[in-house]
Amino acid sequence: MSAAQRGTDRPSATDDVTRGAEGPVAVPTPDPAPEPEAAPVSAPESSAEPAAGAAPLPLPRQRQDPSGPPIFTLLVVGDDPTDAFTAPWFQENGGPRIRVLRARNLTAAGRLLTDDVHCILLDLPDVLDGLRQVLRLAPGTAVLVLTDGADDGRAAEAVRVGAQDHLARHEVDAATVTRAVRYAVERKRADLAQRQLTETRLLAQENSRLERGLLPTPLLGGASLRFAARYRPGRSRALLGGDFYDTVRAPDGTVHAMIGDVCGHGPDAAALGVQLRIAWRALTFAGLGGDTLLRTLQQVLEHERSDEEIFATLCTIDIAPDARSADLHLAGHPAPLLATPGSAPDVLPYTEGGPALGLLPDARWQRIPVRLRGEWSLMLYTDGLIEGRIGQGTQRLGQDGMVAMAARLLAEGLRGEELLDAALAEARGLNGGELTDDVAVVLLERPKRI
Repeated sequence: MSAAQRGTDRPSATDDVTRGAEGPVAVPTPDPAPEPEAAPVSAPESSAEPAAGAAPLPLPRQRQDPSGPPIFTLLVVGDDPTDAFTAPWFQENGGPRIRVLRARNLTAAGRLLTDDVHCILLDLPDVLDGLRQVLRLAPGTAVLVLTDGADDGRAAEAVRVGAQDHLARHEVDAATVTRAVRYAVERKRADLAQRQLTETRLLAQENSRLERGLLPTPLLGGASLRFAARYRPGRSRALLGGDFYDTVRAPDGTVHAMIGDVCGHGPDAAALGVQLRIAWRALTFAGLGGDTLLRTLQQVLEHERSDEEIFATLCTIDIAPDARSADLHLAGHPAPLLATPGSAPDVLPYTEGGPALGLLPDARWQRIPVRLRGEWSLMLYTDGLIEGRIGQGTQRLGQDGMVAMAARLLAEGLRGEELLDAALAEARGLNGGELTDDVAVVLLERPKRI
């Protein structure tokens, strides 16, 4: 191997590894005298940070010199009996420069492992045990093992354990080392990227199963009402947002429905919404209702919220067993939409509505009586539906726009899930894309009796 290939000629002025305080200096031929236990060729050992107990190291980035070739750092661990890695660097034909650091054992190597080390080459008697230790010590760094030949059985076993590649001792030259280091680093990058992708996919699947399990299952056995619901969280790739809803039928035949909205977005809002929904169902089956139920839910909110400024809006409605009347309670939430044959749909009055949960400690909520006659449709919704924009301007759909949209869809004969799907599709179309806020819509219908 020539001096130019093994790095024993005078380095260029761009070589930051071998520059002295006064400028570029020549690198002498290595002295055959015994080396210290761990001595990087181009930097004092004291510059390395301890790696014991440190967090897993990310894969180092390739060092770039605007006036020279890329630089990779190779840490050689072992005695190197053939002196194959005594030169401070490897380079071939102007390609990437492989900077060499040396450590006699893994203890010394631990002191040299910094973010600048791109690859570790193991030349140890028990290379497999050493490999396992290195993988624990530096899980984000590429690893090569030096073997006595291509037929060495340890080579395949080392790759199986976790090394990126192996290098035969008799093949050590500038071209082989450069290629092996570059390929090992890229393989490690690909391995880490694939592992991260797999972990992300598994986490997403787990979150999906969890969120799907937290969505409510209406309990309406024996009720004469038809139920439909749609839910679209504002968070990308999420199944659950800060909006929540539920519907149950009590033993006396009363149908209780609710819909709510926790302020904010993200998993914290979603978790609080689930807690409020579960609490509402439990309190409802325990016989609580109206103002008493809302005050109890406010206590749950106050105990579970992470910040005193967090509040939640809520709409509850209790439909009598004969489906001819209902009691409505509003806590800072938009009033439901009621549609009956022969009259235009409209929102129920909000004059007796109270504040959102979590705003006023001594708040009270008044009962709003609602008359229901014959066939009817009652739609509960969150503000994500009515706050969507119309076109490119600042105008929003609003309750008036929602009422007009519902009237048109009902006139077309749409009911149930078809009605909700069409309403959400039109709202997204008017918004010019997906609605940015969470959206929940619940539809209860009393069909025409035959």
